[in-house]
Amino acid sequence: MSTQRGIQSIEVGGTLLRALAHHGRPLALKDLAADAGMAPAKAHPYLVSFCKLGLIEQDAASGRYGLGPLAMQLGLISLQQLDPLALATPVIETLAATLGHTMALAVWGNRGATIVRVAEPPSAVHVAMRHGTVMSLCGTASGRLFAALLPKAMVQPLLKLEKRPPGFEATLLAVRDEGYSRVQDVLLPGISALAAPVFDGRGALALGLTAIGPTPIFDGRPGGELARSVCGAAAELSRRLGFRSPA
Repeated sequence: MSTQRGIQSIEVGGTLLRALAHHGRPLALKDLAADAGMAPAKAHPYLVSFCKLGLIEQDAASGRYGLGPLAMQLGLISLQQLDPLALATPVIETLAATLGHTMALAVWGNRGATIVRVAEPPSAVHVAMRHGTVMSLCGTASGRLFAALLPKAMVQPLLKLEKRPPGFEATLLAVRDEGYSRVQDVLLPGISALAAPVFDGRGALALGLTAIGPTPIFDGRPGGELARSVCGAAAELSRRLGFRSPA
């Protein structure tokens, strides 16, 4: 299939918009042009046109350029149209096929972390999951992820219903430090899992992206292929939902 022809000048000007979105703050002309890889004299006409459209606005006092009202309106409309579950469902199907482990999506419900989507791998050896399963906050990767990253006021009432293992607070701290949750033979002997967070545009935890499999063939170590793949997929979903990582 042939590549569709675009308008080069729009693509060139778009690098200025990407630079503003990347930095997340107003920039001076010279800094904005440098980040976009062009001379200030070349960047200026694009900025004038973008200002007329409302995509960019210039602060009268500092002269810096920031995103304008039209850009904000487009961003809000885009976020309203995005369905996290619809975005994430094909992702877990691909991961299940490539990683060889059961993949699931968990959301926070009135009874806690709840599995709402499941994708099984083609391999004969895998762990079966069911839609609607409520995951233990203390003994599962999905549950620990929500327990660590949700506001305490949301989690505490349900945590009181479970017996916390020794060092549970340290476990939650490790989840926050590592950026994902992992368990090995905790609730069920021979079963391991890891769960990575998907954040929405407000920075709230929208989904847990979870992999689960038999411990002998499940490598959930930090930096391993499985952790990199699941965490990378979760980070990309977060980006598509409008999340900007503090890092």
